[in-house]
Amino acid sequence: MDIASEMHMIIPAPEPFSFAQNLRYLSRSPDECLFQIRNERIYRAIPVGQFTSVIEISEHKDNSLKVTFQGDTAPSSNWAREEAANYVREWFDMDRDLLPFYELARTDELLKQAISSFHGLRNIGIPDLFEAVSWGILGQQINLKYAYTLKRRLVERFGKHVTCDGEHYWIFPNAADIAALSVDDLSELRMTVKKCEYLIGAAQLIAEGKLTKEMLLAAGSAKEAEKMLVSIRGIGPWTANYVLMRCLRMPSAFPIDDVGLHNAIKQLMGHDRKPTKEEIRRLSAAWKNWEAYATFYLWRFLY
Repeated sequence: MDIASEMHMIIPAPEPFSFAQNLRYLSRSPDECLFQIRNERIYRAIPVGQFTSVIEISEHKDNSLKVTFQGDTAPSSNWAREEAANYVREWFDMDRDLLPFYELARTDELLKQAISSFHGLRNIGIPDLFEAVSWGILGQQINLKYAYTLKRRLVERFGKHVTCDGEHYWIFPNAADIAALSVDDLSELRMTVKKCEYLIGAAQLIAEGKLTKEMLLAAGSAKEAEKMLVSIRGIGPWTANYVLMRCLRMPSAFPIDDVGLHNAIKQLMGHDRKPTKEEIRRLSAAWKNWEAYATFYLWRFLY
């Protein structure tokens, strides 16, 4: 990273990387509430320690990103600026060498179409564990549009926001705040009682330090981390693998039961029915250790 000034930073992007492809992905829902996109630039509030910066992310020359602090929200220390840069790198999965994935995808019946259509797309992540777990729980057994509606309600009711240059920027609620709530407190969001219970239970574990990213990463493998997650009430294999994909960045995480994955495969293969789990296992045999990226790219045909 090149810290060019106190107001902006330049972050080199690895090949393959396309700002345009990632911007299109981030633009897919008008109901997104945690960042804004204006004039092909991304704006987001990022908490760093006790301070919150509002950043603008734009495309820079030589396939790099320019991160510009907005208003008077530039951190005063190099450490805090580094943390903001690290957040952007993690959000865009910019430390991942995707060349091996592209190499295997070129000879794969399904993935060769995906890397051609979405060349340079990164697995846009959810760096905060509680946010990732919450998104997984909120999205269970409902369509994507309604999941975004629930997230917006949760954020705007229990999150915080900062104002910069006349714009409000929302920050996802922290685990401690949700852990202190009751089911009745969450009922106004209009989600099921079970989801309210699951969300509060997960928040309590994270707030108490009984579930952390470090613990999951130390599990030794995606399978072991999945076991840790599914032992938590309300987290099944789909939610667990979603969290491992989007937050822990485990490339072998694989939500094999995902309806979107099934529909994408059905569409690309021109079939009149969804594939069986055994058919998906056969199709994905060549994706070993890249199942998360394969799934993310195939989702992109639908979402």
